[in-house]
Amino acid sequence: MKLSIVPLLVASILLGIVSLVVSADDIATLRNATAIDTQKEPEAIPKVNNDDVRRSRAYPMQPPLIPHKIDNYQVDLNANKCMSCHSRDRIEESQAPMVSVTHYMDRDGNFLAEISPRRYFCNQCHVVQHDAKELVSNQFVDMYQLMNQKQQESGNQPAESSD
Repeated sequence: MKLSIVPLLVASILLGIVSLVVSADDIATLRNATAIDTQKEPEAIPKVNNDDVRRSRAYPMQPPLIPHKIDNYQVDLNANKCMSCHSRDRIEESQAPMVSVTHYMDRDGNFLAEISPRRYFCNQCHVVQHDAKELVSNQFVDMYQLMNQKQQESGNQPAESSD
């Protein structure tokens, strides 16, 4: 009987020591250093970049960011405002990039005449770019940048980016 109490006693002592070492100030919360009985002043909502400048990607296979406002764009089963500029038959007039050919493929890899129903809700993958600071630093280097560095080291012509 005494043998079964010893592990419980040791565990409770260790738990007490750990709770003394970890104070409430060391725990990361959304409130940061704001006291529980005070209302924190909310941060300003970042503005949407609306400059139509295409951004480079932050990680491999990242869907392109939307470089303009999309407030009040109807994107549902009845209509897709994005396709008024980005569809195959509108890109010459709008000068917007066409959606990827993968968006015209069904799940079996067959090409369709119209955008695939699986790819119709653009905001599932594509997001607008906000004028906000990075929360996490990113050291991603695009494949073309790596290729250019290697080619410059060897004295060859740089590769062209498809982004």
